[in-house]
Amino acid sequence: MSQLPDDPSTTQAAAPRTPDAPPDAQVVDLLRGVRKIAVIGASTRDGRPANYVPAYLAQQGYDVVGVNPVSAGESLFGNEVVSTLAAVDGPVDLVNVFRRNEDIPGHLDEILALDPLPSVVWIQKGLRHDATAEALRAKGVTVVQDRCLMVEHRRLVGQATAG
Repeated sequence: MSQLPDDPSTTQAAAPRTPDAPPDAQVVDLLRGVRKIAVIGASTRDGRPANYVPAYLAQQGYDVVGVNPVSAGESLFGNEVVSTLAAVDGPVDLVNVFRRNEDIPGHLDEILALDPLPSVVWIQKGLRHDATAEALRAKGVTVVQDRCLMVEHRRLVGQATAG
């Protein structure tokens, strides 16, 4: 019995899965070099990961800007929420994505239009889009996906200490 080329069991095995992240040492260097983080899909609702993860990052000293057209104009993480990445003032070092898998490709052009390009695009835990990740990597952007930025920051960098 031959398997058809579109059989999911054969396609899955034939196509290697894109790695979730670079090695830990590289992630540490990247996180230490980041100043401004734009959070696509940031939430103004307490208790949601798209709220408490960026809030944690702001507490660690990062300049965090929420990107959400529904909440544009509201204050979040010490900054005004903007409707698009293009509306973020100044360069963005890291784009943190809190969108459903099927919505991730819709942000590719917006990310690639940033000048300069962000160093990192971080797609949150439980989310991934390998084709988008590959397109970003082809432009020199480091991609981390299916990992929680807060958890990884705590694990690799630790919480900031008051001086």
